[in-house]
Amino acid sequence: MKMNHVGIMVGNMDKAVEFYTQALGLKIVMANTKVLEERETAIGRMCIAVFGEGFKGFNIAHLVTTDGIGFELFEMKERADRHNVDFSRLGIFHFCLQTDDFAAAIQRTEKFGGKVRMDIMRYHPEDDSKPAKMVYLEDPFGNLFELYSHTYAETYAADYE
Repeated sequence: MKMNHVGIMVGNMDKAVEFYTQALGLKIVMANTKVLEERETAIGRMCIAVFGEGFKGFNIAHLVTTDGIGFELFEMKERADRHNVDFSRLGIFHFCLQTDDFAAAIQRTEKFGGKVRMDIMRYHPEDDSKPAKMVYLEDPFGNLFELYSHTYAETYAADYE
């Protein structure tokens, strides 16, 4: 398996595209597009299957990371204003991006309406040969995400040096 994309619910498409491109450096593949409930196209039928009859439509934009992982941003016409993380609920609760420059990424995150959830932390502070760092942040809509300094395998492998 390879990771292809993640889908994220946002409250304002223009603000979301600005945040994910300007703060996090993603690139636009397909700009903001309106999707309406209809049965004439495969996309229309798929949306009814996923969101149910009467979903009222949404805006969607497709972005991509520098390593080709897609980000689908969804702005539903009818929605709650803010996502609240419910850690008792099963399901995905964050995504993670990798950066070499935590300070700049954190600064851009705050500049474009995101929030820092914690101080930067080292995974193995007792071992200077394992410098992997991480931090939890959130986008302007309350979606949690992490930043890593190293690849997933480098961060967790027992023989990582």
